[in-house]
Amino acid sequence: MTINCKGNLISLENPKVMGILNLTPDSFYDGGKYKNIDQAIVQVEIMLKEGADFIDVGAYSSRPGADHISEEEELSRILPIVEFITKAFPEIILSIDTFRSRVAQYCIEAGASIINDISAGNLDSKMFETVGSLAVPYIMMHMKGTPQNMVDLNTYEDLIKEIQFYFSQKVKLAKAHKINDIIIDPGFGFAKNIEQNFELLKKLSVFKLQDLPILVGVSRKSMIYKTLKTKPEEALNGTTFLNTLALQNGANILRVHDVKEAKECVELYKLYKSA
Repeated sequence: MTINCKGNLISLENPKVMGILNLTPDSFYDGGKYKNIDQAIVQVEIMLKEGADFIDVGAYSSRPGADHISEEEELSRILPIVEFITKAFPEIILSIDTFRSRVAQYCIEAGASIINDISAGNLDSKMFETVGSLAVPYIMMHMKGTPQNMVDLNTYEDLIKEIQFYFSQKVKLAKAHKINDIIIDPGFGFAKNIEQNFELLKKLSVFKLQDLPILVGVSRKSMIYKTLKTKPEEALNGTTFLNTLALQNGANILRVHDVKEAKECVELYKLYKSA
């Protein structure tokens, strides 16, 4: 199982870690920390030293109820930093967290390698066409609605069956647009309540039927800190535990705020699996 990033085949047989770089002022955990180039560069260097395989950069907050921003505002936040990062770290594999095809195109042209779309094309009808023409890996996530209204859209007759059907339809459409490297993300916290998130994690292995890499993003999310009656800043231990369960259930990529701890989790899991 591999993905092609700028002509280099990256194997996902052993789990990989994707470090998060939020350029937004209102993200649920690290909003406002990395809003200028110097802060972003320092954080990227830290994550790379800690062993991040990918860095995921986003400039549009997708937390529940987040403010909507214009495409121009998103581009003004993300593009200068993408250009600077790819020059400062020429070997970096940079993922762009956006649902807008124009942002995706500009960032790939600036040196990024992967597109990570929370809407799987639902919020921009040109996304599949754009990603296909760029010939880059595409992470498609399951979500209903938008970040502004998704909390009200968590009604399902059969959660797992509906998400499976969603991906089967999206993968078929993506392949029709010549997107060859597809990664699926079940979308923890997106149009799902706490109980549904845990059901999704418990049954994650079902999605291996898609025969595609699976990305899991539970880092410091409300399914952890609300369950434990704490806050995101105190959710690292819970994140590590759920990341371990995700690995056991088939996750190929862990998307995290804390790279060092996630890499340790992967290394221990690999030894456990091979014993």
